[in-house]
Amino acid sequence: MAVGDNHRTEAPTRRGVHERLAALPAAGEPVPFDPQRTLPLRIEFIRQLKRRRTQLVALVLLLLPILVAIAFKVGGQQTSGGAALVDIATTGATNFALFTEFAAIGFLLVVIVALFCGDTVASEASWSSLRYLLALPVPRPRLLRQKLVVSLTLSFGANLLLPLWGYVVGGLFFGWAPARSPLGGTFTTSEAVTRLLIVVGYACVQSLVVAGLAFLLGVMTDAPLGAVGGAVLLVVISNILDSISALDPYRQYLPTHYQYSWLDALGPTVVWDDMLRGIGLSLVYAAVFFGAAWVRFQRKDITS
Repeated sequence: MAVGDNHRTEAPTRRGVHERLAALPAAGEPVPFDPQRTLPLRIEFIRQLKRRRTQLVALVLLLLPILVAIAFKVGGQQTSGGAALVDIATTGATNFALFTEFAAIGFLLVVIVALFCGDTVASEASWSSLRYLLALPVPRPRLLRQKLVVSLTLSFGANLLLPLWGYVVGGLFFGWAPARSPLGGTFTTSEAVTRLLIVVGYACVQSLVVAGLAFLLGVMTDAPLGAVGGAVLLVVISNILDSISALDPYRQYLPTHYQYSWLDALGPTVVWDDMLRGIGLSLVYAAVFFGAAWVRFQRKDITS
């Protein structure tokens, strides 16, 4: 049996075996470098979603509408005698979602967008991992593009999650009655959803100003908090200046002048004038900030 087995088994020293092995393609041939395959979006998304700050932001956005609803339930409905969003916040799901958006858009959502867009590159520099990403090598424009796509997706996701989750919470706490307009009248369910989507879309476009400045500061500094704080400070200063009526007509060029123009979508008909001005102004500011970030990062000497 041993003789037969040895006869059937081709020993590695048998004549001709090495020649056939040498003819096989090498298993370890180097793969040609393709810069378009570096830093895939999927990997960057997973990295950012696993970060503690992303999870805390999601937790805050999920808890905020619940806490507001409980506050209305405990404190009761106290109106100011007008038709403000707070006066009609408990009339149904849509009004509660609109009030939640109104309460958060001035500061909370600003901080969240600044956090996602200002921290993404600066944190890599603070961890001393930015130069290793560039040494892989990841082309600088691609690194910025991948970082920006993920950051903007998370920012828009936060802007979308808050009112939609507020709609669900408002319906569970206060019912699904037709939406009331602060300017008078009611909306059907389809009209209310359409108006809510207009509000969310406009808020996303407005957030591009904060995203652009935070991203620019993020490529200029190794301190993530500096980039985030600088973007938030811009909004604060802009809001203060915008409240000074003596600055007319110059204050209409401030980045936050049209921040609440989405309220024009809550009337009997949608008034687009100020919203279109706000969209145009935001896109101009965002283009300048993002363009400056690209130029600055291309010329920056990464030493950290």
